[in-house]
Amino acid sequence: MSTTLPGRTPGADDEARAKAAAAAKAHAPPDAPPAAGPHPPIQLPRVSARRPVLVALVVLIGAMLLGVSVGPADISLPTVLSGLLGHLPLIHYHSHTSALDWDVIWEIRLPGVVLGGMVGAMLAGGGAAYQGVFRNPLADPYLLGVAAGAGLGATIVIVQGSGTDLNQILPFAAFAGAVGAVVLTYLVGATSGRRASTASIVLAGVAVAALLTAIQTYLQQQHQPDLQGVYAWILGSLGTASWSDVTLILPYVALSAIVLFLHRRLLDVLRVGEEEAGALGVHAARVRLTVVAAATLGTAAAVSVSGLIGFVGIIVPHTVRLLSNASYRVVLPVSMIGGAAFLILADVVALNLQAPAQIPIGVVTAFVGAPFFLFLLRSQRTGVL
Repeated sequence: MSTTLPGRTPGADDEARAKAAAAAKAHAPPDAPPAAGPHPPIQLPRVSARRPVLVALVVLIGAMLLGVSVGPADISLPTVLSGLLGHLPLIHYHSHTSALDWDVIWEIRLPGVVLGGMVGAMLAGGGAAYQGVFRNPLADPYLLGVAAGAGLGATIVIVQGSGTDLNQILPFAAFAGAVGAVVLTYLVGATSGRRASTASIVLAGVAVAALLTAIQTYLQQQHQPDLQGVYAWILGSLGTASWSDVTLILPYVALSAIVLFLHRRLLDVLRVGEEEAGALGVHAARVRLTVVAAATLGTAAAVSVSGLIGFVGIIVPHTVRLLSNASYRVVLPVSMIGGAAFLILADVVALNLQAPAQIPIGVVTAFVGAPFFLFLLRSQRTGVL
């Protein structure tokens, strides 16, 4: 059926145009590309992190209760729960926990659990952020020299300081060394006045870490009586945690966690490459600098009070990817929560496996992390990043 315009009848010109159009269509190549037009906007797929986050929170709560209730002093879980409920505001609950048990819970166990959770969250979150920024599935939060800088700062204080001031100065020296190492890495990585590329930053981090480690080794050889203190700090420990340590790093941890959480979607964009991200309007260099700065700040604060605890930044993010989703909208928040739970459980093992002696927590994470690292190297599933 044909349709004609009002006041007009089809004529010879219309028939000629119709025949020309039919002939052109018949002679057109079958795989001719469609006419050029505006590209549809690329949108990230919808990803829900609600269920993984809820599961991780349940695991974290269980780990915290276990960490508070397990120890040399025999305090049962109901006693711990009764004491915690009795001291919660706005809840009028009469606790049957004795004053001695509550002192053990509040002054000894709970600070270690809270500090372990904060340190684990920062190490796991920093590892996930570094892996996203550098697009390297085996990157960890120590990639740019944080460990070497913190170790050098702590070594200088240990071999030069003594007395009660050591415990007060050591965290600040380790923090300054860690931040200074990353700043030096960026200065070295930015060559010829150009902004640092991903490869140049990583190579600069390797060089800076080697240099600072060499200086640290030299200092250790010159002050052999202090080697035990240096090695004890390097292996990590949460056994002497206090509420002052928690309040000391809380502002840095909170700021770092907020910045990383707000950049989780941009980390997904960076997964496609810097040029593609730039085509989508994302300033890759600016995002990389912001994320690295936030991850470094949180990691430096964590190691300043805990020592160098390894493998957390590799174990937890990859476990999250293998069990849930590769999107950083899931990986980043769940890694932080899972990292907190993992380090709390590792601390429980370190404190109780050979009680009353304490195993360095870095030894426990290495026993778990080294086989996991070898598994990642051999597994084809490493490509989930």
